[in-house]
Amino acid sequence: MSLKLAIGGKGGVGKTTVTGLLARILAKKNAAGRVIAIDADPVTNLAAALGIPEDKPITPISQLSDLIAERTGAKPGTMGGFFTLNPKVDDIPDRFSLERDGVKLLVMGTVQQGGSGCICPESTILKALMMHLVLIRDEIVLMDMEAGVEHLGRATTASVDALLIVVNPGARSRNAALRIRKLGADVGIKRFLVLGNRVRGKEDEDLIRKDLADFDILGFIPEMDEIVGADRNGVRPFENIDEAPESLKQMADHLLALANKKS
Repeated sequence: MSLKLAIGGKGGVGKTTVTGLLARILAKKNAAGRVIAIDADPVTNLAAALGIPEDKPITPISQLSDLIAERTGAKPGTMGGFFTLNPKVDDIPDRFSLERDGVKLLVMGTVQQGGSGCICPESTILKALMMHLVLIRDEIVLMDMEAGVEHLGRATTASVDALLIVVNPGARSRNAALRIRKLGADVGIKRFLVLGNRVRGKEDEDLIRKDLADFDILGFIPEMDEIVGADRNGVRPFENIDEAPESLKQMADHLLALANKKS
């Protein structure tokens, strides 16, 4: 089963928590294969959302200097000279990830120099890895993005099944959804879903439905003490994932239906 989902949203809306919960639920439902969760946000928090202990540090792919030098033929940080633009990356997801409860975590990291559009060994590895995960791997891949979709690039966005935008009832969050959709559409993403998080009742749901009426609404997650407390303490909510809200389980079923419809 193959499903490739990018997840974005304005800072503070809970997209990393949502990514972690969906990944864990999907891993339990998808008995036929694993789930790969990608932390592509410069502020890396997905490990905590997945319950991966802090005493198991994971090095971002962009900081694996020896690997980058080996695969590209250039020293990391090289701004000139020659290096391969098609490095081998197929073994990276299994070698350089941490796994818990059927979810493999990959942390992408950022390129520290040259700007987001630089052509350098580090960015070449990241883009090649994203392309491999989206185009080649026959698995469920969830990508926790920053507000934009810069990590994807035009070569891979056409094969992303959807961009899921997490919003809360606040006006700035709803407006951000419109900007994020434009960024996604500009690089070729065709389908956009909205997940309303931290809603406090029907009035909040109606507000999101009204302002984002031309989006496909995946569902809503209520404001919950379990999630708020876990976020405050830096741990994953719902240690027993079976106790997660039914609304989240229904959303996971909807996403799996998208994957089945595609296959």
